[in-house]
Amino acid sequence: MKKRIRTIWAGVLCLCPVLALQAGWGDLQEQLRRMVADKKAQVGIAVIVDGSDTLTVNNDVRYPMMSVFKFHQALAVADACGRRGVSFDTLVYIRPDDLRPDTYSPLRDKYPEGNLSLSVGELLKYTLHLSDNNACDILFRVFGGPAATDEYLRSMGLRDFAIEATEDDMHRNLADCYRNWTTPLEAVRLLEWLVSGKAAKGAYRDFIEQTMISCQTGRDRLPAPLAGTKAVIGHKTGTGDRNGKGQIIGTNDIGFVFLPDGRRYSIAVLVRDSEESEQATARIIADVSEAVYRYVSGER
Repeated sequence: MKKRIRTIWAGVLCLCPVLALQAGWGDLQEQLRRMVADKKAQVGIAVIVDGSDTLTVNNDVRYPMMSVFKFHQALAVADACGRRGVSFDTLVYIRPDDLRPDTYSPLRDKYPEGNLSLSVGELLKYTLHLSDNNACDILFRVFGGPAATDEYLRSMGLRDFAIEATEDDMHRNLADCYRNWTTPLEAVRLLEWLVSGKAAKGAYRDFIEQTMISCQTGRDRLPAPLAGTKAVIGHKTGTGDRNGKGQIIGTNDIGFVFLPDGRRYSIAVLVRDSEESEQATARIIADVSEAVYRYVSGER
């Protein structure tokens, strides 16, 4: 009998963090609402913990994704490669006219003349790791454009999003930035599909996950409060120009976080039409990230 009681008590102790989280979930949601209520921007938040507990704030808005959609594109590329039976080592020829001059592109800076071949994996590293715009549009050229990415994700069951414009489209017309949009919750669902292996499998999934973990952009956003902890984050940022009203079209970060105790969560913080400074807008994302991390990890 004593052994049975100890076993039951051990099970209760294991459940304590989960029960505590569920008991105060509404408190965290209210805290996040207050945090973003007075910002000169529309801020949307979504969190899913351990694949089940879900929280949203201001989810009923279409947030322009900016380069966040490169994550969506990567999953579509993985699906296309899987169906074709080819690996991310498959080579893609880079034409001189693929390397547009007036856009952010470390790829162009390294290979200004073009006329070379790089693997699909190398191009994905440029898009996911460095958010390269030319690499993104090269992948669109090879893998069916925005429509193919949009169609793939809809075939998987996503609905509250759209991918209609290339990076070049958005560069030519800022209004096109609003054509690539998502709700925070739909972005988090897609992150959950990655970490669970639903949207990409095997080596494809491992490659995308590890490339996002090594992401070099937006260290002042979701990753900022995790520095110095044992948490592991993989994420994808998106950053827009200012529109005709002087507002930053979109400043975003979405990511998955693995905690040292084996728990995990996915988070999206999307900021639309911000009248704050670039630094203050990034700080909004970092502050939300810190509040969620402290709550889920129990450090509150």
